[in-house]
Amino acid sequence: MSKSIAQLNDMSQEEFVSVLGTIFEHTPEIAQKAWNYRPFAEVAALYQKMVDVVSLMIIDEQLALIQAHPDLGSKVLMAEDSTKEQAGLGLDRLSPEEYAYFQWLNQSYKDKFEFPFIIAVKTQTKASILDEFERRLQNTREAEIASAIAQINKIAWFRLLNVVEK
Repeated sequence: MSKSIAQLNDMSQEEFVSVLGTIFEHTPEIAQKAWNYRPFAEVAALYQKMVDVVSLMIIDEQLALIQAHPDLGSKVLMAEDSTKEQAGLGLDRLSPEEYAYFQWLNQSYKDKFEFPFIIAVKTQTKASILDEFERRLQNTREAEIASAIAQINKIAWFRLLNVVEK
């Protein structure tokens, strides 16, 4: 059920976190800290404060946020939002060959960077995701940390738009 900015601004911290705590995968602390910046004039202002919270995290906290995300095409239990996002592209219905290739890419990426590949699937296709996997495997770890955080922020924007009335 969507909430208005006014409703969010009037919530206790506990209520605010219960509504927005899943915007960033398994990291409700971001919503908890963003609550301190109320009132928000609009959804974009709320989003910007949440992104600011992420940008102020120390590297270990950012890496924990990145680690909270599931592998693409994985058959493991994942957060409800991740399940819906991946299902929207058919990543929950991969052929055995596609599944094996995604698993190989996931493992190659994790072996190189020590965290999962993250991409905002809402704006992608299976083919574009595979292209990004291959392109980003050529990056440095520092570049991939920045890419992962940028993608997490994109994912958060889409999730926020599903929760907050426009």
